[in-house]
Amino acid sequence: MLHALSYKTKQFLLVLIKLSIVVAAFYFIAHKLFENDQLDFRVFTHFLFKNDVFSAKNILFLLFLSIFNWFFEILKWNTLVNSIQPLSFKKALEQSLAALTPSLITPNRIGDYGAKAIYYNPSQRKKILLLNVFGNMAQMTATVIFGVLGLFFFMKRFGLELNYLKFFSGTAILILIVLFIGFGSKQQWFKIKGLSANKISHFIKNIQQGIKIKVFIYSTLRYMIFSFQFYVLLYIFKTELTYMEAMIFITTMYFLASVIPSIFIFDVLIKGSVAVYVFGFLGVDDLTVLSIITLMWLLNFVLPSIFGSYYVLNFKLLKNSNTI
Repeated sequence: MLHALSYKTKQFLLVLIKLSIVVAAFYFIAHKLFENDQLDFRVFTHFLFKNDVFSAKNILFLLFLSIFNWFFEILKWNTLVNSIQPLSFKKALEQSLAALTPSLITPNRIGDYGAKAIYYNPSQRKKILLLNVFGNMAQMTATVIFGVLGLFFFMKRFGLELNYLKFFSGTAILILIVLFIGFGSKQQWFKIKGLSANKISHFIKNIQQGIKIKVFIYSTLRYMIFSFQFYVLLYIFKTELTYMEAMIFITTMYFLASVIPSIFIFDVLIKGSVAVYVFGFLGVDDLTVLSIITLMWLLNFVLPSIFGSYYVLNFKLLKNSNTI
């Protein structure tokens, strides 16, 4: 049916889709800021001015960290795609920021996968999808490694005991799921967009070891940067914690928040709830924690997505692509 559409009709539909994505993203951002049950916008802004967050020194340093954070995310995407075809850093930047905008309004950032894939020929899209999966897996691996270490020291510090029955029950269930998927992949029952789990695993195994190492290093550097940015905000809000102390709570918070599925626009709400719980052990007040979480969201997701909306609006389909 798409093949039968005229060129003008396709262009009209494309413009409509692009406008819808940008308008929806801006609506959700505004809704989160002005209709937030956890943090009133006027209270939030008053608290920021009270703590001199908007000083030139603070703003420049926080923006520098956000740019540095996204530099490694773009470099990671550039490295992954270059493993199958040439991609300039400028194009990697465009694709990364453009994909962020629709990802804000889709469950678990699913929009990021489709938005990046549409930049490529249909024959390459499955590979692009799988490269994106691997890139996100590398980022999650960094979160889990630091998070497990942080959780260990967090529990040790406060004398919290792990419920071993629940832990082993959860582990057993996880093993059963993995076995089911493994068996299903051999029978070609478990498929994602025509790709079996076996083929997905085979593709990832065939990625060059050097590229895997680079991607994991970039993911780790990203994690260290935005974790440090969180610490800087704790310092700005006059929370008396050493860097190592703060990292125990920051890594624990990100680890616990990462295992909860969410619509990405509400990711800030989930992180806020988890952060309030974790930092509550130190007696850090809710307003400080929620303000930091909101600022992290604004600096690392909302601001880049605004730039990304420019690339969304200027996106053009490949000449040999019929996808709308």
